[in-house]
Amino acid sequence: MLPFNLEQEVSKIKSLWCIGAFWFCSAGLQPGMCRPKGRRYVKMSHYTLRPALDKLMRSLLARRRVPVGVFLGLSIVAGLLLTSRPPFAAQDTSPSQAGLARAPKLILWVWEHPSDLHYIDPSQVGVAFLASTIHLSGERVEIRPRLQPLKVPPETFMMATLRIETNQTRPRLRPPSFSSDQRSQTVAEVIRMAHLPFVQAVQIDFDATYSERVFYGDLLADVRRQLPASTALSITALASWCSGDNWLSDLPIDEAVPMLFRMGLDRRGILRSLRSEGKFAAEVCNQSIGVSMDEPLDALPARLRVYMFQPGPWSEKSVEEALGGLPR
Repeated sequence: MLPFNLEQEVSKIKSLWCIGAFWFCSAGLQPGMCRPKGRRYVKMSHYTLRPALDKLMRSLLARRRVPVGVFLGLSIVAGLLLTSRPPFAAQDTSPSQAGLARAPKLILWVWEHPSDLHYIDPSQVGVAFLASTIHLSGERVEIRPRLQPLKVPPETFMMATLRIETNQTRPRLRPPSFSSDQRSQTVAEVIRMAHLPFVQAVQIDFDATYSERVFYGDLLADVRRQLPASTALSITALASWCSGDNWLSDLPIDEAVPMLFRMGLDRRGILRSLRSEGKFAAEVCNQSIGVSMDEPLDALPARLRVYMFQPGPWSEKSVEEALGGLPR
């Protein structure tokens, strides 16, 4: 054994034990020892522990004489802790993401039709209803609220969907200025819909062109800042956004729903890529998909939430058909 200071080495080992204990706490392996009586428990993440252990290792390596056993032990533990996050550590989940995770596997898009859905089972089916349509034209913001009645059972998962249209989707509209005033009025309408009774999430449906993306990104950032922390923020996404044209990664959203219908000439290539890869390039697009009853897919990807569109009003029969088409 190489000469060393016993008191210092014991102190080093104690420090290493404390780091290991905090690591076990943050991983959720020893909840009992994380809450000693009469003490305040401060959670340390795995990323907080890395600099501490790195500093400890550097202090030892700076010495010319280190006990072989201590050095080997620290090397093994450092390799485990510093090279990767424990696979069993709980991932950080925001309140809005946690709320969205409780949504049923099937969510019906309910557009501007009188809709009586009293027969649906809330444990199996949720509803994303068109709450408002917003037209951006010139300097103006024209808001058209939902005018048709909607009836659902109590405890149904409810998502308010807002459609944004410009001259790109409605040629009769003038090109919008995308002013800060237009953005603030649009954000205010989204927040107003989010506070409707029983609404647990909001979804924005905007087929933004390349030149409209800056406005859209700023709008989403404003919406997220003003939404309650527990309210999920979802957007619909052109399938191309999720595959070859990924610009979604920096958006403050909980999910992007790739629209796998009305895809035009891109349909065959996008579906072929999805079948071969098993997922989209943009991770935010891999929680759910949007499909239509009149454009059925051969096989829906498993484990995904399915948003189902119906060109006309929903009926008990069409809801049963939608449920029957879900992957088991």
